[in-house]
Formats: sequence, structure tokens, C-alpha cells
Amino acid sequence: MPQDTARIEAVMTAAPVIPVLVVDDPKKAVPMAEALVRGGLPAIEITLRTPRALEAIRAVADGVEGAIPGAGTVLDAAQYEAAVKAGARFVVSPGATTRLLDAAEGFDVPLLPGAATASEVMALLERGYSRLKFFPAEQAGGAGFLRSLASPLAAARFCPTGGISADKAPAYLALPNVLCVGGSWIADARAIETADWAGIKARARAAAALAR
Repeated sequence: MPQDTARIEAVMTAAPVIPVLVVDDPKKAVPMAEALVRGGLPAIEITLRTPRALEAIRAVADGVEGAIPGAGTVLDAAQYEAAVKAGARFVVSPGATTRLLDAAEGFDVPLLPGAATASEVMALLERGYSRLKFFPAEQAGGAGFLRSLASPLAAARFCPTGGISADKAPAYLALPNVLCVGGSWIADARAIETADWAGIKARARAAAALAR
């Protein structure tokens, strides 16, 4: 089954920015997510880069009204299944392999796969995936590279992620083939560690106001 374009696009268009988060303490996941949602960013990508990331996803899924929790850095079928069981409503991968795409077909939770080259985008389009993560965005060519893909690969729409800051986000969001951007600046590790929920909410509100 190809990508559920409507469902993943709904996630990508919920706000201009999807926060990309590294959460060590699941107890902080709920107030963090509440701050993000109150600031206007409902889609929340919690990366599977810490031992308790799945617990954090479950806490948000169970405890934060209005949140759309997702799992990031999903690399294989086992992680995909674990993320779905934890309550993730979307799954994000830094790239795409045949095994991962095959696994995604077995779950009713949409995948946002990563691509960094024209050939990778073409391969994903052949598999029925037109909503993609461009990663690592800044290192792979930035907004200029994505702009060059808009005409020859017109069916693809992207969420560029990787090295994007508040200052760099507008250049991406101005592109016709970009639906949103992913970024960690809204709730970085220090903000989460120090429980800076007010600061996270303020940065989320500023990000939600960015023009697309």
C-alpha cells in the first residue's frame, strides 16, 4: 500500500514547524508537549534516540489533548511496531530502505521517509511516497537544492529537517514544494532539562506564526 498522503499531509500542515525532540525524562514529556500545543504546534516528533523515548511518546499520547505525537529516527520494522504501540500517530525516518517501506505497509500509521538526493526522491515516488522528509537539509544543499527539485520532481512535497534555525526556516517555508520544516530550536535539550516551559511556549508561538 502506498503512503497515506492525506493523513501525513494533515500532520505536515498542522503548523509551519514540527518540533524535533530528544527527551530523556518521560516525566517532562507532558508539560513540554502542553507548552508546544498551547504555542500552536500540535505535531510533535519525539526521536528514538534515548532509552525512554517510547515512554515519552506514550505519555504525550495519553496525557496531552490536542497533541499529535510522532516517533522520529525510526530505522527498522521493530522500532516502527514499538512506536505504533506507544501511540505514535506518525513515524519519521532519516532515510528509506526497502525493509522499512515494506514494514510501513503493515501499520495504520503513516510514514514520512527521508530523502537527500533526486534519485532517492524518485525511488520513493515510485513506491507511492510523495510526502517526504528532506534530511539533513542544510548539509544536503539547503533551500537552494530543494528549490531546484520543485520543477523536475513536482509531485514531491517536503519537510526539510537538519540544521534549520528560526532564522533559516522562512527561506524553506517560502518554497512551493515545502509544507513545513522540522527543527529542534523550539525545545532543545537544555530547555527540556531546565523545564523552560514558558520559553518553549513562546518559541512555539513564534514558529506557529511563520508564513508558508
